[in-house]
Amino acid sequence: MKWLFWGSALVITYTYFGYPAWLFLRCRWWPLPVKSGRFEPFVSVILVVKNEEATLPRKLKNLLQLDYPESQLQVVVVSDGSTEETERILREYSSNPRVYVVLNQLSLGKASGINDALQFAQGEIVVFTDARQWLEPQAVRRLVDNFSDPQVGAVSGELRLGDPSLGESSQGLGLYWRIEKWIRKMESASGSVVGVTGALYAARREVLVPLPPETTLDDVYLPMQVVRQGARVVFEPGAVAWDSPDLGKDREFSRKVRTLSGNYQLLQLCPWLLTRENPIWFEFVSHKVLRLVVPFALLAALVACAFLPGPIYRVALVVQLGFYLLSLLAVMRWPQGFVGRVADGALTFVVLNTAALVAFANFVTGRKRVWVR
Repeated sequence: MKWLFWGSALVITYTYFGYPAWLFLRCRWWPLPVKSGRFEPFVSVILVVKNEEATLPRKLKNLLQLDYPESQLQVVVVSDGSTEETERILREYSSNPRVYVVLNQLSLGKASGINDALQFAQGEIVVFTDARQWLEPQAVRRLVDNFSDPQVGAVSGELRLGDPSLGESSQGLGLYWRIEKWIRKMESASGSVVGVTGALYAARREVLVPLPPETTLDDVYLPMQVVRQGARVVFEPGAVAWDSPDLGKDREFSRKVRTLSGNYQLLQLCPWLLTRENPIWFEFVSHKVLRLVVPFALLAALVACAFLPGPIYRVALVVQLGFYLLSLLAVMRWPQGFVGRVADGALTFVVLNTAALVAFANFVTGRKRVWVR
C-alpha cells in the first residue's frame, strides 16, 4: 500500500507542480524566442457551424471588421447540416466577395467541415475559429506576425473567459484556464505548445494535413502534425478571443468530457505521439497523458491512506477529505470571499478529474463524443 500511495502522490505532484516548475527553469536556461515582425500574407479564416443562428451574424461581422487588409482576408464558412436559420444567414453573406459559403446538407461533423473548408481556403495562412467567441480587432494580425519566423508552423491565440469590458474571470474554470495558459506560454517560450486554443489558432497552409473524419480534437491533432514535420507551434497572448466563463454546468462538463475523450482518441489515431517520432513526446506525456492518469492516482491515494497506519497517512487522509468537502461546499455556494474562491477552485479540480473518469469510461465502452455546436 505504501508504494501505491507514494507512487500516486508522485504522479499528482509532478503533473501539477513538477512539470510547470521544469518548464519555468527551461525557459530561464534555454529560451527560444520567436522572431516576430510585420507580415501580411493572404489569410483564410475558416469557420464550421451548425445551427448557430444566435451567434453567427455577430461573428461574421466581427471577422469582417478585423484590423487586417480587406484584400488579404478571406472568410470560408461551412454549414454542417444546419436545420434552422443558419443557412439563410449564410446566403445573405455569400454576396460579399470576401465570404465563401459551403452549405452541406448532411451533418458529418466538425472535422469533415474543416476538410471541406480547406479545399476552398486560398490563404498562405489559415486561421481557425469558432462561432461563439468574439475576436479582438488585432487578433489575426498578432497571430500572423509570428509567421515571419520561418521556424513557426502554427500559432495559438489566447482564450479569455469573461467580459471584454470587465476583464477575465478568476473563478472556477477561469482560474484553471489562466493556469493552463501559463503552462502554454512556458512551453512556447522554450519550444512548442502541446495543442492550441480551438477558439483561435493559425497554421501555414503547406503543413496542414486532412483530418480523419472522426477526429474530435482538431486543435491538438493538427498542431501535433505540424510539430511532426519539424516546425514550431507557439503561443501568442496578444491574439485574444473572448468567451463566457459560465456556459452552464451541464454544458461545460459535457464539453470537458468530450475534450478528454478526444485525448484518448488521439492515442488511437496517432500512436506515434508516444514515441520518439514525436519531437515533443516528453511534453505531450507530461501535459496531456498524465492528466488522464491523475484521477486514478487520486483514488489510489485516498484508498491507500484509509488502510495505511501512521500519522503521516492519517494527515494525508484528512487533507484529502477536507479538500473534497470544500468542493462540496462550493456546490452549495456556502462559503464567501477568499474561502469561497478556494472552494470554487477545489470544485473545478474535482469536476475536471471526474470528467476524465467519464472520458475513460467512454473510451473503454466505445462510446463516441461527437462534435456539437
